[in-house]
Amino acid sequence: MNPIERVARGVDRFQQEHTLPSVVYAVMKKFGDDNAGVLAGNLAYSAFGAVFPLLLLLVTVLGLVLGNDPSARSRVLHSTLSQFPVIGTQLGSNIHALQKGSPVALAIGLVGLVWASTGLAQAGLFTMAQVWNLPGPDRPNFTKRLARSLGFLAVMGLGLLLTTGLASFGSFGKQSLPLAIGAELLAVAVNVGQYFLAFRVLTPKAVETRRLWPGAVFGGIAWTILQAAGGYLVGHNLRNESEVYGTFAIVLGLMAWIYLGVQLSVYAAEINTVIARRLWPRAMVQPPLTEADQASLALQAEENQRRPEQQVDVSFSEDPMTEDRYIDLTHQKPSGQGDRPEDDGPAPDDGTDLSALTKSELYEEARKLSIAGRSQMTREELEDAVRRSPGVS
Repeated sequence: MNPIERVARGVDRFQQEHTLPSVVYAVMKKFGDDNAGVLAGNLAYSAFGAVFPLLLLLVTVLGLVLGNDPSARSRVLHSTLSQFPVIGTQLGSNIHALQKGSPVALAIGLVGLVWASTGLAQAGLFTMAQVWNLPGPDRPNFTKRLARSLGFLAVMGLGLLLTTGLASFGSFGKQSLPLAIGAELLAVAVNVGQYFLAFRVLTPKAVETRRLWPGAVFGGIAWTILQAAGGYLVGHNLRNESEVYGTFAIVLGLMAWIYLGVQLSVYAAEINTVIARRLWPRAMVQPPLTEADQASLALQAEENQRRPEQQVDVSFSEDPMTEDRYIDLTHQKPSGQGDRPEDDGPAPDDGTDLSALTKSELYEEARKLSIAGRSQMTREELEDAVRRSPGVS
């Protein structure tokens, strides 16, 4: 074992023996296994396309419903734009032309909203199905996806009402520290609730509801912190830059903010999966594969099932092993026995009748002899390879 591998395996051993780092690494590993970066990109694109129809509908409805109350209309719009602290102010200043409420504008907004939100919900449904590695028969059909899309729209509407109420409460909190702290705690609770409802609507019913809480809690807290950090960024860094880049700053800032929020949300979903299925610890250096590694790989294979009549079976040629066990076996291995820790030496010359052994038994003998390519051999090839090995009669 070279020095670099020794250090890497030492780090791997440490993270596997400690819950927090092993769960963190398992979530990162699962994110990569699912190609979640691609899923997040698709989801961010759909969300970007949904923002403008949503704003169009919002300002149109506000113009119709609260046309005689500019103060209330301003509060609702401000609470909505506060979800985009990096470019919310610029967005608000560029949608004033849409604030003339009319039936035509409302109709356009409704059509655009339904189309865009449906696309966003469909992308979210696909993302959740991939994150949970659900096989085809467990995924919702077109009708159920459409119903869940409307449910997702209802969740967004409920979130708007709650954030508007929080914005009003927060205005009083500016004059009192206890109220300010209470407002932040309420914001966290509302964000956690929104994440939980969104996960429930977008995740197929094959996943139990109670499995969605860990990611919802993480997502709600992280989103609240992210919004606070975004507000700080606007106040100290981006005001002058927005004046320089103009409209491009709005578009690029909006896209970056949405992608950051989507990445956070996908990671929150991965946390649900890892905790619910106990997919940790994962090996940083392979071989060996841990039980969680084998379980995750099996899930990736089984999600390719497309029909109930189809069966996907997954097996592994080696038993799962922790890094701790791997290192111990490596240190106990006598010199000259090869590099594999599971190398138990040549099979004993005990006159065993190889023709009476099953393929699995022959494979075990080939493993002990470190015969290369054994995983792809037929039974006859395994018997021949074992028979030709030194020390076997």
